[in-house]
Amino acid sequence: MIHSITRPLLGLLALTMGTASLLACTRVLWNTGGHPLIAGRNMDWINSMPVDFYALPRGIDRNGLVGPKSVQWKSKHGMLALVRDGAGVVDGINEKGLAGHMLWLGTTDYGTRDPQRPGISLGLWLQYCLDNFATAAEVATAFEKDPFQIVPANFDGLKTSTHLAIEDTSGDSVVIEYQAGKPRVFHGRQHTVMTNDPPFAKQLENLRLYQGFGGKDPLPGTNLATDRFVRAAHYLRGLPQPKNDREAIAYVFSVMRNVSQPFGEVNLEALRKGDPHNSPTRWRSVINLTNGQYFYESTLDPNVLWVNMRELDFSPVAGIRKLSLQGSKLVGDSTQGFKPSNGFSVLIP
Repeated sequence: MIHSITRPLLGLLALTMGTASLLACTRVLWNTGGHPLIAGRNMDWINSMPVDFYALPRGIDRNGLVGPKSVQWKSKHGMLALVRDGAGVVDGINEKGLAGHMLWLGTTDYGTRDPQRPGISLGLWLQYCLDNFATAAEVATAFEKDPFQIVPANFDGLKTSTHLAIEDTSGDSVVIEYQAGKPRVFHGRQHTVMTNDPPFAKQLENLRLYQGFGGKDPLPGTNLATDRFVRAAHYLRGLPQPKNDREAIAYVFSVMRNVSQPFGEVNLEALRKGDPHNSPTRWRSVINLTNGQYFYESTLDPNVLWVNMRELDFSPVAGIRKLSLQGSKLVGDSTQGFKPSNGFSVLIP
């Protein structure tokens, strides 16, 4: 069977910046009734964050890449994903309509590696979920049992630390983060927003301080992750009923742009401390879970492009295919632009 890790890893510097640049962001899920289910995310970071679309078929043999006790599996579901070569899948949706997003959480604690336990590289965590599960409930059930250890990497003094937000076509949602070496699972349709630090439970507690969520404080306006969380929740809740899919996509894009971060000088001291949350937005994605459309917008390009994943072949014989987003002039429906690919490299601890 084909494997997605078929090329050498990037150099140390590329991994240092590429790994870190994965994971500061904002994610929202618009799952109220009467319109398509829409998920959006911003990718924020100090450096440019080049990604490409990959169509990955089912039936690929996987390895967790952490040594003798690495988790082994075969992908059950094909997926359409945004991939940072040298790091892995950072955003994606599988053919069952399960979508996921990897975001930075500096306070993550995966625990000390136990060589007797099954393990998996952090760079494969989201890919594992999209490979193996069809619903958010399945993901929640699996991680409530603490099935394996997530193994991060360290580069240039920066420890890679992430949490996941996952949603499905029913509007169900799950947030997973690791504290004290154990997964904490927040499962339910009410979990529609995720940003970065502090941990999710603290974000929910903070949200209750604001008008419309039980408190008296006015809407905050800084680029702190706590403030972006509140603003995203506020504007998401206030979206009007769309007349069609086009309006639904535009409405969620409007929320993501509201919580985007402008270009400016990056706080390098904060970065060295593992806090990348004040970095500019590099790109946005919006996924129509109901109809299988995946939208992408770079902040350096005025064009929005999309892929209709229902027109893609995810059978094992289809092979890995790539839609390059680097230096392209793509706009609109780009589904036919995929070309055969040898795959991509992922982060190895």
